[in-house]
Amino acid sequence: MQDNERKRRDEIYSIAIKAGKRTYFFDVKETRRGDYYLTLTESKKVFDREGNFRYEKHKIFLYKEDFDKFSEALSNSISYIKENAPEVDFDESASFKRQEKTEQEKDTSDFSDVKFEDLDSDKEKEE
Repeated sequence: MQDNERKRRDEIYSIAIKAGKRTYFFDVKETRRGDYYLTLTESKKVFDREGNFRYEKHKIFLYKEDFDKFSEALSNSISYIKENAPEVDFDESASFKRQEKTEQEKDTSDFSDVKFEDLDSDKEKEE
């Protein structure tokens, strides 16, 4: 089978949802037997100590025999959270800004406030 034909057969439908540093992909694919299934992928950009980044991905494969159970459990879980969670402003941009600010605080916490003038005066004291 040619790659283009296989790619067309495998990828039926796709939608991406951006949520802060994460992106969620909902991809409908087709098996060799012609059955459809869903892959849910969470992709998150992560940085190492040197500042290099990579994407960390987690996948869930959901087959048609489990759609109803999964959908019901997801719906019930979301309803529970909406009814029972403390009141929180779920404004996406505010949430992202809070997360971004926290990460900036972590990045700068390793530095102290040093003035170059202070270094020169210490050197003069030693001489």
